[in-house]
Amino acid sequence: MSPFITLTSRAVPLIRDNIDTDAIIPSREMKGTGKTGLADGLFAGWRYRAVGGRVPDPNFVLNDPVYADAAILLGGANFGCGSSREHAVWALAEYGFRVVIAPSFNPIFRGNCVRNGIVPIELDPGPVAASGGPMTVDLVRQTVRTSEAGFTFSIDAEAKVMLLGGLDAIDLTLTRAARISAFRAQDRNRRPWAYPGEA
Repeated sequence: MSPFITLTSRAVPLIRDNIDTDAIIPSREMKGTGKTGLADGLFAGWRYRAVGGRVPDPNFVLNDPVYADAAILLGGANFGCGSSREHAVWALAEYGFRVVIAPSFNPIFRGNCVRNGIVPIELDPGPVAASGGPMTVDLVRQTVRTSEAGFTFSIDAEAKVMLLGGLDAIDLTLTRAARISAFRAQDRNRRPWAYPGEA
C-alpha cells in the first residue's frame, strides 16, 4: 500500500445518499476472495446497461471521459452503508480511487478505507464540487483545495498515521515491535509460567 501525502485530481461527482456496499460492488461481481479483479465490477449495476453485461451506460458519471483518470470520488451521506464487505473498498482502490469525500460514512466502511489506503474525508461535497476542476487533497495539512476555495477536514490521528505511512493494521502494530518485545521480556520475568517452552 503506497503512502498518501497529497493528491491532485478531478473528482467524480456521484453525490447520492446511502450508496451501499452492494451498489459499490454487487455480490455477483465478487468471484474470489482476493483484492484484485474487482475494478470491472465497481458500480456495475449503474455503470453498465444490463445486469451482468459490460456495455457502458453513457449516462452514468463514471463513464464520462472527463473523469477517466479521476482518483477522487464525491459521494452523499452515509456512504458505504449496508454490509461490511471489504470488497467494496478493494474495488474502489483497484479502479484507482485514493480519496472519497462524503458528508458521512458507515463506520466499518471508513475503517476499511483507511486499512486499504483510501482517505475517507467527511465534508459536504457540494461546495467542493462547485469548481468542476481538479482539486488537491493534502493529508498532512488536512485540506482540500479547489481553484475557488479551500476546506479543512478532521481525521482520526491513528488513521492519519496509517495513511501517511502506507500502513495496514499489522504494519502499524509492528511499528511498536520494540515496546512489545520489552513488555514480553519483563512479563516473562514476572510470570515465567505463562511462557512455556521459552527460555
